[in-house]
Amino acid sequence: MSNTLSKTTKSAVMNTYGRFPLTIVKGKGSYVWSDSGEKYLDYTSGIATCNLGHVPAQVQAALQEQLDTLWHVSNLYHIPIQEKLATILTENSIFDAAFFSNSGAEANEAAIKLAKKYAKDQGNVERTEIVTFKQSFHGRTGTTLAATAQEKIHKGFTPIAPGFRYLPYNDIEALQEIHNGRTTAVLLELVQGEGGVNPVQQAWVTELAAICKENDILLMLDEIQTGMGRTGTLFAYEQFGIEPDVITLAKGLGSGFPIGAVLAKDKVAATFTPGTHGSTFGGNPLAATAGYATVKTMLTDKISEHVQMLSEYFFSKLNELKEIYPEIKQVKGKGLLIGLEMEKGAGTYITALREKNVLALSAGEHVLRILPPLTTTTEEINEFLKQFVEVMNEK
Repeated sequence: MSNTLSKTTKSAVMNTYGRFPLTIVKGKGSYVWSDSGEKYLDYTSGIATCNLGHVPAQVQAALQEQLDTLWHVSNLYHIPIQEKLATILTENSIFDAAFFSNSGAEANEAAIKLAKKYAKDQGNVERTEIVTFKQSFHGRTGTTLAATAQEKIHKGFTPIAPGFRYLPYNDIEALQEIHNGRTTAVLLELVQGEGGVNPVQQAWVTELAAICKENDILLMLDEIQTGMGRTGTLFAYEQFGIEPDVITLAKGLGSGFPIGAVLAKDKVAATFTPGTHGSTFGGNPLAATAGYATVKTMLTDKISEHVQMLSEYFFSKLNELKEIYPEIKQVKGKGLLIGLEMEKGAGTYITALREKNVLALSAGEHVLRILPPLTTTTEEINEFLKQFVEVMNEK
C-alpha cells in the first residue's frame, strides 16, 4: 500500500519543497524503488550526493561497524576517524588542513568566516568584501543566501547580509573590478550547478587566479557539487591548472550521510584558532566514517577514471541527439555533471522521463540537469538515452 500523502492530507513538515509525486523507500546502485514497488533509474543521485550509488557496500559496512562502536562525541576530544578523513583529503589535494561541518551551506559559511578573519589577521582591516558571480549558488543560510548572486533566492529575505559584490561569470573585462582595495576573497563554482550547469572558461579562470595571487586575495572554490569525482577528477580545480587557497565540499563526500568540509592551505587555516569556529556534530564518528569510506573507495576503485570514460561516451551521444532534435539548444557541463539546455521548460522533460521510470532534475527554467551516480554503467546510460529519445519523439 502506498504511504504517499494525498492532496487533502496536511503534512506536519513545512512546505519548503515542491516535491515530485513520488515516495522513494529503497535504493541500490543507480536505482531506487517507490513505495508502490516501481523501479526508477536515478540520474539525480540525491542532487549529486550519492556519487557511489545508493547504499554502496564499502560505506555501508564501515557505518555498520561504527554504529556498534560509537556514534557521537564532541569536538572537545580527539576523534581518530576524523583525523583519518582529514589526512586522506589533504594527502590527495594541495591543501594542508580540514574543518568539518554538517552541510555545504555550513562549509561555505565557515569559508566566508575564514576569509574575513584572514584579512584582519593580515592587517587588512579595510578588506571586508567577498566577490561572487551572477547565477551562482552557495546555500540558503542567511550569509550563503547573500553570497548567492540570484535575485530569486534573495526574494522575501531582504535586507540580505552585507559584504558581497557580484560580477558577471566568464567576463574577462569584469575581472579588473576584483581588486578595488576592499576585496578579501573570491568565491566561485567551476561549474555552476543550480545556476544552469555553466562551466568556467579556462582563460577567464586563469586570469582570475592570477589576479588573486598578485593581490593576496583568497581564491575560494565552492566544490560542493563539482567535488568528489563528479567532474572526472577528485576535485574539479585539478583540471584547470589553478591553485585555490580554500575549497568547500559536501554532497558526495559522505555518500548521502550529512557532512561538509573546508580544505585550506596552512597560511589560511592558521587563522582559525580555538574558539573562532566550531560545530557540535561536524566530523563526528559517524559522519567521518562515512566520509573516509567514501573517499577511500573513490581512490581504490579509480572512480575518476571511470567518470572520464563514461563522460566522453555520454557527451558524444547527447551531442548526436542535439544534431537530430533542434529542441536541444546546448549540451554543457563537465564529467557527469551534465546540462541540456532545452527550448521548452525543463519541467516538461522531467515529468515525461519520470513517467518512463527515469529521474532527472532541472537547473533553472530551461536546463535539464543529469547527475548519474559516478558508478553508473554504459548500459544504464543507454537506458537513459533510450527513454530520453522516446520523450523527444513524443514532444
